[in-house]
Amino acid sequence: MIKKNRILHTSALILSLLLPVHPAMSADEDLCMPFKDADVDHTLIETMLKSAIDGTLYRIKPNSSRMGFCVESSIGVVKGDFKKFKGGLTLEGNHSQSMVKIDVASLDTNMLFIEQLLKGESFLNAEKHPDLVFVSTSFEWVDDKKAILKGMLKMRGVTKPVAFYVDVTEVDGDLGDSDTIIVKATTTVHRTEFGMTSLSDMVNEKVNLCMSIEAERYLQPISKDNVSSAIKIS
Repeated sequence: MIKKNRILHTSALILSLLLPVHPAMSADEDLCMPFKDADVDHTLIETMLKSAIDGTLYRIKPNSSRMGFCVESSIGVVKGDFKKFKGGLTLEGNHSQSMVKIDVASLDTNMLFIEQLLKGESFLNAEKHPDLVFVSTSFEWVDDKKAILKGMLKMRGVTKPVAFYVDVTEVDGDLGDSDTIIVKATTTVHRTEFGMTSLSDMVNEKVNLCMSIEAERYLQPISKDNVSSAIKIS
């Protein structure tokens, strides 16, 4: 019974993060799989589940959010955006958390040759490593609106610690009371640390990652009934 309840609670959180803002539940879909494969710490899962119950969990709205990168090269600055991503964050002081999953194959650079090159084996290798996953480890507030978000970034099968510089603004109220928030975050990673060593004389080692996220408070209650109707509990 304890094991079954743990699976139920974990599944409820994953549902709240991965479903659209107006979910259409389907028992045929394994909605837990994306973050199961990311080796997410159960403590983080439980913390974010509590936030969903407390009303402090925000889910990313993909249609009004952006996740991308830019890197200097011999042909100029190369910019790219990922069109498919899911995730959420909680706002509870220094106990705030975040989880994000990006579909690597959704990369768009407006330059077909560059796009195919970046998705290929020498760089992101979308076929072998289809997902890019970030899971936070700490959220350190600098002031009321600025923070340093630290966590583990899994890219191309390699997991490394990163730190995002974050600005959080409210759309329709004070931070913590608003149902919609805007989060802007930036960081710099070294591509060779993730196994991307090709074209070192043409492509800069440093890659700037940037996110501009609109997130909406998760308001639906998590109950055993609506979760059980959407997933199979073993």
